[in-house]
Amino acid sequence: MLDYAAMLEYPRIDPVIFSIGPLGVRWYGLMYLIGFVAAWLLARHRAQRADAPIGPQQVDDLIFYGALGVMLGGRIGYVFFYGLGEWADDPLYPFKIWEGGMSFHGGLLGVLVAMWLLGRRVGHGFWRMTDFVAPLVPIGLGAGRIGNFINGELWGKPTDLPWGFRVPDDVFQGFRPGPEVLHPSQLYEALLEGLVLFLILWVYSARPRPTMAVSGLFLLFYGIFRTAVEFVRLPDYGEYVAFGWLTRGQVLSLPMIVAGVIVLALAYRGGGREGRAAGGTAGS
Repeated sequence: MLDYAAMLEYPRIDPVIFSIGPLGVRWYGLMYLIGFVAAWLLARHRAQRADAPIGPQQVDDLIFYGALGVMLGGRIGYVFFYGLGEWADDPLYPFKIWEGGMSFHGGLLGVLVAMWLLGRRVGHGFWRMTDFVAPLVPIGLGAGRIGNFINGELWGKPTDLPWGFRVPDDVFQGFRPGPEVLHPSQLYEALLEGLVLFLILWVYSARPRPTMAVSGLFLLFYGIFRTAVEFVRLPDYGEYVAFGWLTRGQVLSLPMIVAGVIVLALAYRGGGREGRAAGGTAGS
C-alpha cells in the first residue's frame, strides 16, 4: 500500500519573486534570463577558438538573434501546437508569456531561422552556426524546466516512487487525473535535457568534429530524452494523440531522432568536409 507520508510535499513557491507596483518579476522569466546569460558566457569562451564561425565581439549579436528565435518561435509554436483553444477564447493569449506556455519545438524552429539569418550576415553556412549554438542551448532548457516546476505545470503521471510529489490542487496547472502522488517530470527533463545533454554536447564538441555532427547529436539526444520522459508525463489537456499512450510531445520529438541519425550519418560520410576545410566545425 502506498505510504503517502513518505512522499514529498510540493513546496509552495510563489511564481512572483517580487513586485514593483503592477509589475512582477517571475521565476519563469528569471529562468530564461539564466539560460541566456549561460549561453552568452559559454559562447564567449568558445568564440575564442580558431574554428569558431564568430569572434567574441559578435557573441552579443548571436544571443540577440537566438533570444528572438526562442521567444517568438517558442510562443508561436506553443499556441499552434497546444493552445489554439485558449487563443480562441482570449485573443490576447499569445502575448501572455508570463503565464508560461513555451514550446521547445517552436523555439527550436525559431532559433534555426535566427541562425540562418545570422549566418548569412557573418558569411558562414547554416550548419556551422547551428553546430556552434547547439552546446549553448541545454542549460537554458534545464532552467526552463525548473521554471515549469515552480509554476506547478507539466506534471508526470501518478507514481509510488519515493521522490513523487503530492501537489495541492490550488497550485496544480493542467489536466489532473486525481489526487495521486505525481512524477516530477519537469525535474526529469531539467536533468536530462539540461545537465546531461549539456555534458554530452560540450565534451563531444571539445575538439573539431565534422560539420553537422554536433547539430545531429543535439537532435538525436534531445529527441531520445524528451520521448522517454513523455512516457511518465501527463498528456497535455489529458488527451493522447493515438494508441492510448502516444503524446503530442513524442509526435514532435520522434522526427528529431530520425533527423539526428541522418544528420550524423551525413556528417561522417562526407557532409562535413566544408567544416574540416575551414579548420574544424563551428560547433566544436
